[in-house]
Amino acid sequence: QVQLEESGGGLVQAGGSLRLSCAPSGRTFSRNAMGWFRQAPGKEREFVAAISWSGGRIYYADSVKGRFTISRDMAKYTVHLQMNSLKPEDTAVYYCAAHGVVYGTPGRKADEYDYWGQGTQVTVSS
Repeated sequence: QVQLEESGGGLVQAGGSLRLSCAPSGRTFSRNAMGWFRQAPGKEREFVAAISWSGGRIYYADSVKGRFTISRDMAKYTVHLQMNSLKPEDTAVYYCAAHGVVYGTPGRKADEYDYWGQGTQVTVSS
């Protein structure tokens, strides 16, 4: 069974940092772009960041640019999201996702991603 598992969420004060991790099981996704999305209560799921299979192309939502950093560990097949200068509006469930096309271009649309984790809660207090 193919799965993605997120970890690293939690409660942090505004201005603080968290590092999310995404680990696959069942397959490695080493040739797939990976993305992070988030969904706040009452809102639609939104794009946060994406990274190509090689790590050479990276994209961020404007709302997190300069504060968040996406990376992938090729040896461990994991993907990380370093979140700094967190704001209360960053509060959401964060999801890791694997792009549906091998060697596909990392996109900003959720329907481009075929595999999703269960999510990890990030809460930023003011």
